[in-house]
Amino acid sequence: MKITVLGSGTSQGVPVIACDCDVCHSTDPKDNRLRSSIMITINEHNYVIDSGPDFRQQMLRAQVHRLDAILYTHEHKDHIAGMDDVRAFNYRTQQAMRVFCDNRVEEALRREFYYVFASERYPGVPNIELNKIQNAPFEVDGYTFTPIEVQHYKLPVFGYRIHDFVYITDAKTISESEKKKVKGAKVLIVNALHRSPHLSHFNLEEALAFIKEVKPEKAYLTHISHLFGKHEEILSELPENVSLCYDGLEIVID
Repeated sequence: MKITVLGSGTSQGVPVIACDCDVCHSTDPKDNRLRSSIMITINEHNYVIDSGPDFRQQMLRAQVHRLDAILYTHEHKDHIAGMDDVRAFNYRTQQAMRVFCDNRVEEALRREFYYVFASERYPGVPNIELNKIQNAPFEVDGYTFTPIEVQHYKLPVFGYRIHDFVYITDAKTISESEKKKVKGAKVLIVNALHRSPHLSHFNLEEALAFIKEVKPEKAYLTHISHLFGKHEEILSELPENVSLCYDGLEIVID
């Protein structure tokens, strides 16, 4: 199994106008962070978690020619806004794109992309096959995905576990019962917005405490705010078994 980090950043704290800070002027490509998303590759099948506003750019940059399904964590725009661009994969395969999401995400997709679900569909709009999920394991192409429910302030968000890998984003709190689903994983990717406390996201201290509790062999931080700082500076503060995601990072799990 291979994990490709498509995006390691977040809209939180990202300037919308020109900025003179060190991150903006960094020459290190690891400081150029698109919105958080990953691709899981198993036996030539590709599964993407979240299609944010940068989805098209991420697919082009990673040279993804085949996409088998998209799994959604939650309905916020920075995680669903790029769904329209699945139409390129529809054209290539002449098949609907399978989407796995809960009721709230379905409502958001139907609202934001109403034309996709219209009774009379305009030619060329994305072709979507919606698959409803709950907080229970489900299969995609024979592979078992286990949702992990975390709280993004008061909003339930799904992380996912497949085999020995866990991906969690936009978490602030996690119940003890859901933590049990994480334990025993070889690799964990989890959000860490920045150093300061935040209402709805782990900060660095909270993310490291969670990692210490669930004890993965290796952990990576993602959903990194512009305000967190430069890649190498953050990396120097982390424990030996914790690293930092960056766009384009590939992780192979046996």
